[in-house]
Amino acid sequence: MAQQFVQTKIKGDKVVLFIKPTCSYCVTAKDVLSKYKFKPGHLECIDISGRTDMDNMQQYFLELTGARTVPRVFIGEECIGGGSDVTALHQSGKLESMLQSIGALQ
Repeated sequence: MAQQFVQTKIKGDKVVLFIKPTCSYCVTAKDVLSKYKFKPGHLECIDISGRTDMDNMQQYFLELTGARTVPRVFIGEECIGGGSDVTALHQSGKLESMLQSIGALQ
């Protein structure tokens, strides 16, 4: 169920963050992404902390991305990593072009 949920969320032209609200890296990733003007519906934050399948979901993140930790940030179907990775991509100027390449920005 967790695997199917993740797969349905990361398809297409969206940016999806799987987060826990108390995680400082999750807050950082959200803050960085808030600097961009997304088209409506092209940025989704999913809080996994209250889910009964949270552990299964994090195990699937490990299989899919090599890490169980949150945030797991997907641009389209590609995981770009976590909070530090999003910050580094933003600072290097690469994040904007990645967002534009999937048509997520206004």
